[in-house]
Amino acid sequence: MTTLTTTLPPELARGIDQTVELLQGRSFAVLTGAGVSTDSGIPDYRGEGAPQRTPMTFQQFLADDRFRKRYWAGSHLGYRRFAAAHPNDGHRALARLEAAGAANGVITQNVDGLHKQAGSRKVVDLHGAMDRVLCLICGQIFAREAITARIDAANPWLDTEGAVESAPDGDAIVTDIDAFVVPDCTVCGGHLKPDVVFFGEFVPAEKYREASALVRSADALVIAGSSLVVNSGIRLLEEARRRRLPIVIVNRGQTKGDGRATIKLDGGTTETLVELAERLG
Repeated sequence: MTTLTTTLPPELARGIDQTVELLQGRSFAVLTGAGVSTDSGIPDYRGEGAPQRTPMTFQQFLADDRFRKRYWAGSHLGYRRFAAAHPNDGHRALARLEAAGAANGVITQNVDGLHKQAGSRKVVDLHGAMDRVLCLICGQIFAREAITARIDAANPWLDTEGAVESAPDGDAIVTDIDAFVVPDCTVCGGHLKPDVVFFGEFVPAEKYREASALVRSADALVIAGSSLVVNSGIRLLEEARRRRLPIVIVNRGQTKGDGRATIKLDGGTTETLVELAERLG
């Protein structure tokens, strides 16, 4: 039995000891949620103290120009702070675990791109990425910075320097949207949308196949910082459970998958992942 880490709460330290014994010699896939990025300054949807939010659905975005104005104005303001976030030690720990051959890759429900910035090489962006913008008509993809420049030019009145309340998807709360000019596709004039999965929208089939392939090629599944409320995460957990893979959940507070976990570590993702990387890497 390995020695308990004295800087961690005793119960969490014991759980990490058990996790190290469980994962030693196994290759594991990692599924991450918003809790992994909270230490980078990006708030969680459902964590303790998270504000009550009603995100815009894909159907609303498609149906009404006013919804599109509201979305793009908020997304533009929120993206400034969102894009300024940097990887934390938890992101870097996962990159080290992959480099050491312990993790076979990261499947993330986050759209912040921080896993790639931290050095993870195999990353499946299950819900897309905020730094890309997609035309819903012709499929043209634009860099987010190019769209940001167009919004700045068309809306010089918009205050991007004031206090902005951020959200996990790079959104912000904006009320005065009537004058806002929404950018359109420079190729076909179609509606533009950040290349992320909205509420009410399905995860692209090819993305789910990539994620599923990582789970199928692994000997275990580690889930970090996800409450597993979103269907895509539960589906991957169920895939691992049907294959009788060991499942480790790292999250502060309850998740919908706790009853199906081999080990549940109730603690912060950063310190837990750093400890696992030091002992498994």
